[in-house]
Amino acid sequence: MPRVRNSVAKLRKKRRLLHRVKGFRGGRGKLLRTAKETRIRAEVFATKHRRKKKGDMRGLWIVRINAACRSRGLNYSQFMLGLKRAKVELNRKMLADLALRDSSGFDNLVSTSKSALSA
Repeated sequence: MPRVRNSVAKLRKKRRLLHRVKGFRGGRGKLLRTAKETRIRAEVFATKHRRKKKGDMRGLWIVRINAACRSRGLNYSQFMLGLKRAKVELNRKMLADLALRDSSGFDNLVSTSKSALSA
């Protein structure tokens, strides 16, 4: 049986790895073993923070809604409870966008929420 050599595939794999870690400092971007370890670590962080970004955005929306509600004499939790009782189904992203861009529309929502709370 003839001897099989792996040089072309090995070189391609090495080149692909070094391309992924291009721009990393020192041996992390040049040496094979450290580059491999660093790439794995970087990809773990990238995945984790991609998930975390969604929660961060939700927190930002809540802060924006709360600020807009407080300027109209209501806090966030009361506002959301009023909307739920009034059966208004808008997500936090849309509510934050309304609070930021369309103040008259948000005023209508606040008045709807207040009337549902008092009823």
